Amino acid sequence: MSHDPFSVDFDQIAVAEPADRQQKQAQSGKKKPKKQPRYHVILWDDSHHTYEYVVMMMQKLFRYPWEKGLLIADEVDKRGRAICMTTTMEHAELKRDQIHAFGKDDLIPRCKGSMSATIEPVE
Repeated sequence: MSHDPFSVDFDQIAVAEPADRQQKQAQSGKKKPKKQPRYHVILWDDSHHTYEYVVMMMQKLFRYPWEKGLLIADEVDKRGRAICMTTTMEHAELKRDQIHAFGKDDLIPRCKGSMSATIEPVE
């Protein structure tokens, strides 16, 4: 009797059943990985930058629409500071450094440089 190499006996195939993730973690004793701490990127007010500058900076550095840039410009003007973004420490440091390197506001002749920004841990 010849054996057909392309015939499959499906009764002889073992199929693994999917396991629930939580059950699997409980069995292995592993805990879920912790999330990275979050940090706010804070933009600080000064009298040497216009709303237009802030809106343009938010559009270029954060890819925010004009309306969100305007909200941040208004908040920094009225409250003295505004949270631009909440993210991981490394990303927050990058965005803070980009704000510091953005350059002066050409609409204000006395402007000497970029706005100030800091990062703060989320509480």
